[in-house]
Order: sequence, then structure tokens, then C-alpha cells
Amino acid sequence: MSRGPWSSTSESEMIVTTTHGIDGRPVQHYLGIVSGEVIAGANIFRDFLAGIRDIVGGRSAAYEEVLEDARQKAISELRARAAKIGANAVIGVDIDYEVLGKSGSMLMVSATGTAVIV
Repeated sequence: MSRGPWSSTSESEMIVTTTHGIDGRPVQHYLGIVSGEVIAGANIFRDFLAGIRDIVGGRSAAYEEVLEDARQKAISELRARAAKIGANAVIGVDIDYEVLGKSGSMLMVSATGTAVIV
């Protein structure tokens, strides 16, 4: 089913926001909830422990890089799923982080929002 000229919006042009609307661009159609998930495995945390010496002022550059990469991948997956159903924006995005596994050796990042046509 064609959704008009908006259906050709590329993922890179797609607006993704934590707000429930986009100023000056009213929602025309709500297409449903979309999500993107990424699970970073244990080897990333071994690399993190090896990079623990990066800690300066209570921050670890290695850990922050893992979080940033996982967050970007989750948002990219969210965009792809929204584009697949014809959305040109995702609103109300929520990003969650969770540690998984017996020893907490895995990190899950999930991004969830509402796919819309604005």
C-alpha cells in the first residue's frame, strides 16, 4: 500500500526524536510501535576491562564507546524498521540499557518509538 510521497524517505533523512511531536509538522498517520535492539557480547566487556586504564575523572572512554556504538546501532535498526513500514519519522523514542547474563557480561540496548508520517 502506497503512503504517498513520504514513503521514499531514506533512513538518513528520517526524523527520530524523544518528543511526542515535531514542531510545524503535524502527524498525519500513526503506523505503530517500532523498536531496535542490540546485544553486545562478552568479548566487548573483556576489551572494556583491558581499557579500564582509560578511566580519567571517573569515566571510561572504552565503556562509553561501547555504549555509544550499541545506542547508534539500536537507533539505526529502529529507523530501518520504521522505513520498512513507510514512516518518515519516529516520535516518543525511549532508549533503555540492560545488563544480561549470569555474570552481567552482556549489554542490551533497546530503542522504541512510534513510527509516523508527518
